[in-house]
Amino acid sequence: MERLDSIGRAYDGCVQFQQLQYFVAVAETRHFTRAAETVHVAQPSLSQQIKALERELGSDLFRRARGNITLTDAGEALLPLARRILADADTARHEVQEVAQLRSGRVRLGATPSLCTGLLPDVLRAFHDRYPGVRLLVEEGGSHDLVRQLARGALDLALVVLPLPTPSPALTTVELLREDLVVVSSPDAPRPGRGRRAVRIADLEGERLVMFRHGYDLRELTVAACRAEGFEPEFAVEGGEMDAVLGFVRAGLGVAVVPRMVAARSGHGLRVTPLARPGLHRAIALAHRSDVAPPRAARELQRMLLER
Repeated sequence: MERLDSIGRAYDGCVQFQQLQYFVAVAETRHFTRAAETVHVAQPSLSQQIKALERELGSDLFRRARGNITLTDAGEALLPLARRILADADTARHEVQEVAQLRSGRVRLGATPSLCTGLLPDVLRAFHDRYPGVRLLVEEGGSHDLVRQLARGALDLALVVLPLPTPSPALTTVELLREDLVVVSSPDAPRPGRGRRAVRIADLEGERLVMFRHGYDLRELTVAACRAEGFEPEFAVEGGEMDAVLGFVRAGLGVAVVPRMVAARSGHGLRVTPLARPGLHRAIALAHRSDVAPPRAARELQRMLLER
């Protein structure tokens, strides 16, 4: 107990944090040269710091014999204390960094264009109001592109449409919501589906569709539904992003199948007609890499999206 007390008093005085790092490295490797490599310092410098630590504590910490480094009784007493001090310092550093990330960090979020239009504005506004110092970097793209960006570390989180085009065990996905799709048309054009209050997919045969570009999740979903009803959809114009497609529909070029949330936010100048049961739906998931925890700011945005 007296030796532990003297170690504690010495640490309160002149023992340096770096010396404890060097001491633990030698204790764990039982070799001065390998310990120096572990902490990225020249071996003579490490040896000098260990000797200085021993002088401060007034006791040898190692028995040095050629090819055999062992701990003395004093070294055995110091080792658990030194490990705890280093662990506490690492925890403190991590906690400070976590707090700092919520003051001045960044979140790299990927989302499909329809989700950028429908789901994200309200959530991002709430997040920005709570954490005004965090930069929000939003990348629009199809689910396939977003999955690739996540895999190479270019994004922290991504909102994707399930099922993923290429399932990846390296990603963790949590379903966020299921969304109905609806048919939008110009109020000046005839009602789709011969004026029915709810349109069947089969009623889209003969309708001229305004279609998204290749690689767009909604394009693939709509075309697959039409083919399942035994017909190939007819395109009035194709190749647009969400805003362009809605603009073409408003101009009366044709009808489009879009998420209900997008139609609700962009309803001015659009007629919205639901799809008859069973209708069309899509599942939206929040994805991140399985092997790397998202930064604190990204985890906070993730929490807000899951609790919305």
